[in-house]
Amino acid sequence: MKNTSPKWLEDALFYEIYPQSFQDTNDDGIGDFKGIIKRLDYIKELGANAIWMNPCFDSPFGDAGYDVSDYYKVAPRYGTNDDLVELFNEAHKRGIHVLLDLVPGHTSTEHPWFKESLKPTHNEYSDRYIWTDNVWTEPKGYGSLRGISDRDGSCIVNFFSHQPALNYGFYKPSESWQQPMDAEGPMKNRKEIKNILKFWLSKGCDGFRVDMAGSLVKDDEEGKGTIMLWQDIREYLDENFPEAVLISEWGEPDKSIKAGFHMDFLLHFGPSHYNDLFRCEKPFFGGNGDVSKFVEKYISLYESANKEGLICIPSGNHDMDRLSRSIPNDLLEISYAFLLSMPGVPFIYYGDEIGMRYVEGLISKEGGYSRTGSRSPMQWDDTKNAGFSGACEDALYIPMDNSSDRPTAMSQMNDEASIRSKIKNLIAIRNNNKALKNSSDIKFVYAQENEYPLAYLRFCDEEKILVVLNPSSNECSFPCEYVAKDIVYSFGQSATLDGSVCTIAPKSAAFIKLEK
Repeated sequence: MKNTSPKWLEDALFYEIYPQSFQDTNDDGIGDFKGIIKRLDYIKELGANAIWMNPCFDSPFGDAGYDVSDYYKVAPRYGTNDDLVELFNEAHKRGIHVLLDLVPGHTSTEHPWFKESLKPTHNEYSDRYIWTDNVWTEPKGYGSLRGISDRDGSCIVNFFSHQPALNYGFYKPSESWQQPMDAEGPMKNRKEIKNILKFWLSKGCDGFRVDMAGSLVKDDEEGKGTIMLWQDIREYLDENFPEAVLISEWGEPDKSIKAGFHMDFLLHFGPSHYNDLFRCEKPFFGGNGDVSKFVEKYISLYESANKEGLICIPSGNHDMDRLSRSIPNDLLEISYAFLLSMPGVPFIYYGDEIGMRYVEGLISKEGGYSRTGSRSPMQWDDTKNAGFSGACEDALYIPMDNSSDRPTAMSQMNDEASIRSKIKNLIAIRNNNKALKNSSDIKFVYAQENEYPLAYLRFCDEEKILVVLNPSSNECSFPCEYVAKDIVYSFGQSATLDGSVCTIAPKSAAFIKLEK
């Protein structure tokens, strides 16, 4: 199917908000919708014009909201449905689009659908989840719940044990209890996705990031069944909400874009080698790593996307260590020079723009475990609780970074040398140069195994910009026949071109506009 992206994605730059930790306005220690509204001008001033907000639906919060108990009601901790609509409206006044986080693959065990499916007598919800036909039969390759009700069977779980998997069928059923994709239960769930999308899009939501998007159909050969399912949903949206955006947590753009998603992330899991860049023992942007496998895979995925969708490389997210945990402060700007000069839509995780740190040694909160340290409250200023909340310190959702030198948004906004100011400048440079736009082309010029620098050409029409990045401690050169017109951006000492060789100093980066 032809995947036509809404025009606003061409200039989109997303800011990811973990709502629990962003801004608290009622002093209960937990962030809320009114807090996000309060900070919309901050987001716009940075240069972001879109928000992805992590799950905000009603939930027992065993997995920070990724265990939904009601898809049509927001969690009271954040406010009301009307408060969320106000957030949509206030964002739109500022030219900011808002995407919600959809969790279609599983619910909480507290969801009324699941409670009905637990009953031993058959009812309209019995087949909405994936049950074996005997409590002693465990589904091979999947975790399961057993002995939790009088229903004779085991129920597949999608993630934690309190997240039963919704039933979208099996691509090729091989057991008596495995239903095909077009069975009644799977089709009811597919219809329910459309109903949920319609409900929130009609209220002003601009689209959805879809959690575990590639996991719906089970035992799915090469994702073929799940691709067909999402193509059906995409057709529904194209007919009814053509401007609605879908972003997948899939990590395989060759599949997700074919399925009808406008964008897919390269993530810390999957085949993309994303971790080689920032989060491994020797990350490339830490100055002592290898970028070649990432580039090789990126080229393959970029070509498979065939310009029908966008590949996104985020600074991080709620599931990853903070970028600053593995990248030294003096190399953060080069990392952002990369993130903000690659094709696709940039995503900045809240607080990454000020270099917020991973908070070490925290007790797990709401299923966060090792991820909890990346979910600490946003650090706004030097007032109580860094301006996040007026609550007592021990009432905060997650403990603050209590370092005496913790970064804050206010101090960095007033400092032209801060990482936030530099990121804001890079965003402006991206916006002001057609070759650096989201859908402009890319050609890698130099990306050798275990060598620096990384160099690639961004181009659109007749405008060409050579990006050269050297986070290593050594001066580097590579064969390069391009002729410089002017320097669009430089960090450290700018690279030089003499028509045959490009040379760049240690810990430096440059965007060089080329002669036509």
